[in-house]
Parts: sequence; C-alpha cells; structure tokens
Amino acid sequence: MSPASGRPRRIPLRLRRTAVPWERQAPTWRDAKPALIAEALKRAQSRPSGNWYVIGASRDLPPGRALGATVGSTEVVAWRDGEGKLRTGPGACPHLGAPLRDSPVHCGTLVCHWHGLSLDGGPFAGWEPYPAFDDGVLLWVRLDRMGGEPPSERPYVPVRPRARDAVEAVYRGVGRCEPEDVVANRLDPWHGAWFHPYSFVDLTVTGTPADDPTDDDGFTVDVSFKVAGRLVVPVRARFSAPEPRTVVMHIIEGEGAGSVVETHATPLAPDGPGRPRTAVTEALVAASDRRGFAVARAAAPLLRPLMRASAGRLWRDDLAYAERRWELRDSGRFPG
Repeated sequence: MSPASGRPRRIPLRLRRTAVPWERQAPTWRDAKPALIAEALKRAQSRPSGNWYVIGASRDLPPGRALGATVGSTEVVAWRDGEGKLRTGPGACPHLGAPLRDSPVHCGTLVCHWHGLSLDGGPFAGWEPYPAFDDGVLLWVRLDRMGGEPPSERPYVPVRPRARDAVEAVYRGVGRCEPEDVVANRLDPWHGAWFHPYSFVDLTVTGTPADDPTDDDGFTVDVSFKVAGRLVVPVRARFSAPEPRTVVMHIIEGEGAGSVVETHATPLAPDGPGRPRTAVTEALVAASDRRGFAVARAAAPLLRPLMRASAGRLWRDDLAYAERRWELRDSGRFPG
C-alpha cells in the first residue's frame, strides 16, 4: 500500500537492492521452537471438523461423470444429480460390490455398469448416501462413523474472495504420512526461505500465538515471493488452522490482499507395506483490486495450470518434509 494515499501501488514488484545469498540469511532454527509448533498443532487437532473431508475439486466433477475417492478405509463415490447437486455415498454397489466410480451417470442417475442398479442419490437397496457439500471450489463428504465427532451441517470453510472476483486453482498430491504431518509442516512458517528459496525470500515471522495471549491461533509472516532475479512481490500473510486437517494462509497486506491458500489433508488407505498415506488438496483463490486483474480472470483457464504447477513444486518439497516427519515419529526418533 502507498503510505501516503492508502491506495494500492501501481506496480507491485520490488527490486531487492540488498539481496542476501541463501547461505547468509539469518538462521531461523532458534525461533522455530519445536514446542511452539507442537502447541499450534495440538490446538488445531482440538478443533471440531464436523466429520467433513475434502475429496476433490469442484471443477473435477462436471455433470455426467462419477468421481471415486477413498477416505481412510471408506470408499466413496460422488456425482451430480439432474439439478447439479453433489451426491455422495458408499463406493461399492450394494448388489455385488461393483466399483461405482467406474459407472456412468445418465440424467443425474448413477447406473451400475455390472447389472444396471440405478442410484439417484437417495437411499436404495441398502445403499445409504453420505452428506455432501460443494463450496464452489472443493467437494466435501461427511463421514460420521469415521470422524467420530458431533456432526456439523456443513464444513468449516474459510472466508474466501467472491468467485466472480477471483481466480482459483486446485492442486492435489499424495504423501506417505499422516494428516498431522501435513498440518505441522504448514504451521512451521520459518522453513519457507530456507527450504523453498526458489519461491520465498526475506521471510520474517512477525507474530506467533506465543506473542499474543488473546490470539491462540495465527502466525503472521512478512515474506517476498520471487518473480525473477531480484524482482519480488512483498506481502504480509497469516497462517491459521480452522479445523484439524486444514491450514489457511490469508494475504492480509500487500499485493493480492484477501487472497487465500487453503491446505486440506485427507487420510487415505495405507499403502502395501501398511504405511499411512495422506492426500493434500490445496486450493489457491487469488484476488486483487487492481483494474488489470479483470484480464487475469479472463485468462483463468491459462493461469490455472501455472498455479497448479507452482503449488506442485512447493509440495514436492513439503511432502518430503512431511514424510520425513512421519518416519521419525514412527521410529521414535522425532526430536520435536
């Protein structure tokens, strides 16, 4: 923001005139106290989820298609009925167990491709639907038996920019770890400029839950996103965990203020050797009050693959981080 006028600067880019080489930046290990991260994780895990789990992106389920997902050991199928409403339920046909994810959808009805049993989303032949919610960016299913918590009517979706004012993209990756390892990674903002120097520089954590007794949730970070060479975009961001399997980054100052990055961790079935697996679904919802952002919205189909690729590069590193954390915990060697 321009300090004199309060209006956005015309050019968000900055030139790092005193760029510090990676190896000469200030170490952050003393500030990244294991107990502080563990307490933030513990608070996140204590919050209610309402038994809701992310199973995919809204754009990945157009009418006429079925989507299969596995949450823990629960097989789920999802599709849209004739009015476009999300429907979910057990992924096995109640007749002889056919995988419903492979079945066609005709006029909003899921038709089993083994023997033609038809499901319109309501209870039928022993098949009972699961509560479902489409927030416009992500698809959710409520699994009360698996979650074991008091159910909520809808998931705890963070505040986002209005869809017509934003560009959204969704990335998905899978790691050999548990959801808590993904959440712990996101509640450690100190690793950003060290572990992801291709994306982040000049990172300073300016606020933690330990700094403000009235705020037991958020980490505030000043950081610059690298563009090219010494060109960067500085912002202030806040990380918080609204529920046990979600961490949200809100851009609160600088270019794109109001934009959010949501990271959702969904447990999957274990792999062959029995190691846990977790799906990371990251929703990037970018907004800006600049006039030129209308051009970006018009070019959204071209921007989404780039946004997903950028998230994927970060998550290749961060999933390795989460997997390493689980390996250490599993073997009793985790120092945190």
